[in-house]
Amino acid sequence: MYNYLRYYFVRYNREQLNYASFSVVEKTTPKSKVLLNFRILTNWSLVSLALVKKENDSKVVDFVLLGLSSSWELQLFLFLLFLLFYLTIVLGNLLIVVTVRADAHLLQSPMYYFLGHLSFIDLCLSCVTVPKMLGDFLQQGKTISFSGCLAQIYFLHFLGASEMFLLTVMAYDRYVAICNPLHYLTVMNRQLCCQLVFACWCGGFIHSITQVILVIQLPFCGPNELDNFYCDVPQVIKLSCMDTYVIEVLMVSNSGLLSLVCFLVLLISYAVILLTLRTRFRQGQMKALSTCASHLTVVSLIFVPCVFIYLRPFCSFSVDKIVSVFYTVVTPMLNPLIYTLRNADMKKAMRKLRKKHVTSYCHFKQ
Repeated sequence: MYNYLRYYFVRYNREQLNYASFSVVEKTTPKSKVLLNFRILTNWSLVSLALVKKENDSKVVDFVLLGLSSSWELQLFLFLLFLLFYLTIVLGNLLIVVTVRADAHLLQSPMYYFLGHLSFIDLCLSCVTVPKMLGDFLQQGKTISFSGCLAQIYFLHFLGASEMFLLTVMAYDRYVAICNPLHYLTVMNRQLCCQLVFACWCGGFIHSITQVILVIQLPFCGPNELDNFYCDVPQVIKLSCMDTYVIEVLMVSNSGLLSLVCFLVLLISYAVILLTLRTRFRQGQMKALSTCASHLTVVSLIFVPCVFIYLRPFCSFSVDKIVSVFYTVVTPMLNPLIYTLRNADMKKAMRKLRKKHVTSYCHFKQ
């Protein structure tokens, strides 16, 4: 609307100035023509500067986050609840990272090497959105600067895409371990593991840079209210004051298809693993399901929300906030419980680490 008003305002002033120039120049002498043209040019410059200033003033410099609730009592309850979740995420994932690094046997195993990186990603991913959300629960004005919003989008997609690629690598690792056990250590050597992890981080970087480029070129001139507790591409591009059809299609082809393709590859990989286990063992399906159930649970918790959010442009639903909570808070909290804390080798390594620290503390105290 502002662009249309600006167009007609500029056109009107241009016509008025041209008419004044034509009418007065006919009645003036050649000497005064220069002075008159200078005055007309000065007036036109002032009009242009006023329009530029008006346009700069209308640009959005920050966004207002509507959050999960507007009730003060409910916000206090949510603050305590999500603070407990955040402490669980930090302590659980940090414990796994330290345990894997401290135990030489776990560190040499490709599966636990990947699990250590997964826990590190979950730890960092929770730090992108949860601390800001906890701070917003305790204040009325929930705002975030435009640069802060871009930073949140970058790190959210960088870590999220890296985690998706890493989960795909972990499915390949389980496929080699179950379907080709005799050559497992030869195929999944340390050099290949490092290269795969590095490729996951590079893929996440390329994906996140693409998302930031999609957003940073958009003009924002109001409104500036985001119906969420953090900045993400689907909500931000809807606030742009231009047609975002192409941008939303690019978002679907980037984030949506990435989530869907990785999810389908993971499902196919675990289906092959289940069929292989069923043909090799007598107990069949029950043992196969007990082997892959935890992996499939984590995959579903991560990929189903992402597919739901990023694979449908041009519309939003009331449950988007709940889905976002699952993706950014619940999944990083459950990953340690599902993947590692139920694992016998991980429990054994944690007991050894605790016994080692208790013994060191006793010797130090003596």
